[in-house]
Amino acid sequence: MSGRQSGVGENGGMRIVFAGSPAAAVPSLEALATSKHTILAVITREDSPQGRRGVLTPTPVAVRAEELGLRVIRANRLDERVRDEVAALRADLGVIVAYGGLVREPLLSDPALGWINLHFSVLPRWRGAAPVQRAIMAGDATTGATVFRLVPELDAGDVVAAIDEPIGRFHTAGALLERLAEVGAELLVRSVDGLEDGTAAFRPQSGDVTFAPKLTLEDGRIDWTLPAVRVHDIIRGVTPEPGAFTVIDDVRVKILEAAVAHDEIAPAPGVVELRGKAVVVGTGAGALELVRVHPAGRKAMDAAAWWRGIDSAATAVRAS
Repeated sequence: MSGRQSGVGENGGMRIVFAGSPAAAVPSLEALATSKHTILAVITREDSPQGRRGVLTPTPVAVRAEELGLRVIRANRLDERVRDEVAALRADLGVIVAYGGLVREPLLSDPALGWINLHFSVLPRWRGAAPVQRAIMAGDATTGATVFRLVPELDAGDVVAAIDEPIGRFHTAGALLERLAEVGAELLVRSVDGLEDGTAAFRPQSGDVTFAPKLTLEDGRIDWTLPAVRVHDIIRGVTPEPGAFTVIDDVRVKILEAAVAHDEIAPAPGVVELRGKAVVVGTGAGALELVRVHPAGRKAMDAAAWWRGIDSAATAVRAS
């Protein structure tokens, strides 16, 4: 930590540098902006090409920060330039929420009280870039949010506050992340309040460490030899990004929504059949009903409509 004494914000609170980029960080930015604390600057990733046309687009945090009239520092790396800008602000505290880059020394020690991070799991479970997705994919019943002190080791710092949050049977990663972003923002502000008034107490992380590496496109490829419940967890965990998919008749089909079927006799693993009005796929144990799909080159649609379009005479096709 820096030896510099902390100051007092305009409203009597902490003077903060905030770092974040995606939509999940926006509730935390808004909560701090409306608290008694003062945000001196917001660090976010640079504008990037989005969509098929590659339109240069600011991050959700950059958009909201500018709407709030806050100073924005765009940077994909927290290099010497950023460090100098932060040092000139003489902040009390750095706060990071899903910025998308590492904070290293000397920036790590520059604010008077260092940095705290809001992470969307109950640490030390699911350290890393995709904690919400990996928790759902693993079939966890609960997850949560943790505020901890940032240290050089990945997500390993002492914890100041944590909360649990149940994972619903039909939660997708997107929906659960939205929920955690809201409750996590409240937890974050309480943590900053505690640091200011001296009531915050840090404790070492305890329990088994697991890691949540960033998802790749291949994480969304469905292995139909797995049990139906496991396949359903994976689909929910990779929704909306990178998305679950399978290949049928040489066409990549994205699975937007599915449910565990209750047929007593399931098709063989990977075999897709129409049973009544339901499109079901056999797995290693049980069957999965496809609810909404998005075939390559077409619009998203109900699975029954997709089935009618592939071959009205077909009784079964195979997914791989």
